[in-house]
Amino acid sequence: MSKHQPQELTNERIEAQYDEYLMPIWKSLNVPLRRAAGCTVEDFDGTEYLDVFSGISVTNVGHRNDRVVEAAKDQLDEFVHGCSYVHPNKPVADLAERIAEITPGDLQKTFFCNSGTEAVEGAIKLARKYTGSKEVVALEMAFHGRTLGSLALTGNKAYKDGMTPTINNVTHASAPYSYRCQSCADEDGCTGQCATDIEQVINTHTADDLAAIIVEPVMGEGGIVVPSEDWLARVRDVAHDHGALLVVDEVQTGYGRTGEMWASEHFDVVPDILTQAKGIANGLPLGALTASAEVADSFGAGDHLSTFGGNPVTCAASLATIDALQDGILDHTRTEGEWLSDRLMELEEQYDVVGETRGLGLMQGVELVDPTTTGPAGIAPAPDSELAKAVGTHLRESSQIIMGVGGFHKNVMRFQPPLTISREQLERTVDSLEQAIQANT
Repeated sequence: MSKHQPQELTNERIEAQYDEYLMPIWKSLNVPLRRAAGCTVEDFDGTEYLDVFSGISVTNVGHRNDRVVEAAKDQLDEFVHGCSYVHPNKPVADLAERIAEITPGDLQKTFFCNSGTEAVEGAIKLARKYTGSKEVVALEMAFHGRTLGSLALTGNKAYKDGMTPTINNVTHASAPYSYRCQSCADEDGCTGQCATDIEQVINTHTADDLAAIIVEPVMGEGGIVVPSEDWLARVRDVAHDHGALLVVDEVQTGYGRTGEMWASEHFDVVPDILTQAKGIANGLPLGALTASAEVADSFGAGDHLSTFGGNPVTCAASLATIDALQDGILDHTRTEGEWLSDRLMELEEQYDVVGETRGLGLMQGVELVDPTTTGPAGIAPAPDSELAKAVGTHLRESSQIIMGVGGFHKNVMRFQPPLTISREQLERTVDSLEQAIQANT
């Protein structure tokens, strides 16, 4: 038998191919995908699952959204590639103009790339070029990517093991994680000390050569951590006081995820550079960074480039994604996000193992804990990653629901569904989560 002879498509067959032919870095949710539509996916054995993770917050307007698919198909019939930085074309021009319209403040000019990691790398290069400085402050627990540059910004050793040295001139400050914050432990709410800590880090760990402070407005991989209302504005002021730029990483929070087009809009802050990816083209590979004309024009010809960045097919898909978001999906996200937040709060009040629920829009986290043991530094109950893993498995195997498990301590259940999810589907998910918690405690 030829090794290339077609074989029956099964979950096991696809996973075997992954094991044999892909580098061993993939992490499986144990649901190989054959097809998907809306908020559901189907494996090769015909089992259908409700997806409330959407490929880590990517398919924001639903799997296989008709508008997005048709826009991509139409562009495929015209041309597929011309390198957008060599051959100007309409999809790229139209998308850049549209992003200038939907981003806050004076953000105007965009560079297109292929991923969030590339967007972050480009943002740091641009900040360095504009300011003439080199140092960057990022946050503990942050995630900004896995290349050596973006990995240096990421504040979690789990991603860095065996990968140092990364780029130099990066230091980290405290995250706005009030649930496990030493300064907030004996207070009723956030004290804002984490913002003050950034100033202290600059004064003690840098050489007065600060180019940028980079933050996520809501920390995704860190565990759906939402800062206090004035935190982002305080960080912006610290950056500007030191002649640096504020880079807001909206790779995971952008394109409607939190109920606004950008999470930074919740805090009434206009960043100097805004990075984007994930939901930007609803699953097609595209990333971007957008800045004011003054900042953007510090890049000259050859300072930065991407052969495939701004592919016309993905840009056409992105335009259709934005249309869909503005045609009712943002309103739906706000309404359903409020309902979900209230419903998850009921779980927090009812179950001791639910330490905290938090989030904005349809980006919500449920932190699971061991209430019998004190957590790190004696603050809050200990994180329970084993319970979170068991709950995730129970949801998948017993309820056919795909939910992400993450957070710095790997103990946070992550609600990041397609923004088109129905109330009925959300109710099913929360009811199933409650059943999974009951079954594993």
